Amino acid sequence: MSKMTVDTALIRELAALLKEADLSEIEVAENGRSVRVARQLQTVAMAPAMATAAPAAVAAPSGAASASGAPAAGTVTSPMVGTIYTAPEPGAAAFIRVGDRVNKGQTLLIVEAMKTMNPIPAPRDGTITQIFVENGQPVEFGEPLVVLD
Repeated sequence: MSKMTVDTALIRELAALLKEADLSEIEVAENGRSVRVARQLQTVAMAPAMATAAPAAVAAPSGAASASGAPAAGTVTSPMVGTIYTAPEPGAAAFIRVGDRVNKGQTLLIVEAMKTMNPIPAPRDGTITQIFVENGQPVEFGEPLVVLD
């Protein structure tokens, strides 16, 4: 049995700080001890909502506009500022490629923000028709990532 005791008061305080500051993770190290508290953030609801909020950003750089000049309806955008990763780890196959059929909830990409990996799930079933980002590329909040038809 380990001699390390769990400081539940510290964990509760860190959890409250996570919620108050709207963070996904916090780590405190002191006297050779380290405590890390993390929470899962729901990004599924944000991606579909952002698809309609960024039409100007999609139309200009991607050429994904239809004949009427409107962006593709299935554009999945970044729910946060961070760095895009197209595969689960270096050297692994990409999560998606143009033409792939995906299911709702399937991981399309990962956005790393503040050393936390945040999967970007497919908001619905569909086929990947365009990918606007490359592995390691920085992205902004609301930036178009892929088009799902």
